[in-house]
Amino acid sequence: DSGKAIGMSKAQLAFYVVFPQVLALSVPALSANIIFLIKETSIFSVIAIPELTNTALDLIGLYYRSNEYLLMLVVFYALILIPLILLLDWLERRVRYGTFGN
Repeated sequence: DSGKAIGMSKAQLAFYVVFPQVLALSVPALSANIIFLIKETSIFSVIAIPELTNTALDLIGLYYRSNEYLLMLVVFYALILIPLILLLDWLERRVRYGTFGN
């Protein structure tokens, strides 16, 4: 209502008022879902990266060194997830406090 009162068009109202509020509300849930999808599914196999779990299981079957390969699996998942978690956390904090444009 205040945007209309100061003469904003519908596009300006959507871009400057509605979109930032929607983004601030949706980023936490969206980032949690992205992290869940990466952890629980083999989403990377879609983009031609072999699924890490199957690769580790194949190596365990070949060389019978389960501890080493399972540790490597954990390290690779951490290398994939930690930067993504940090990026999404940064985006969530930035959207929450409205620092876009600064």
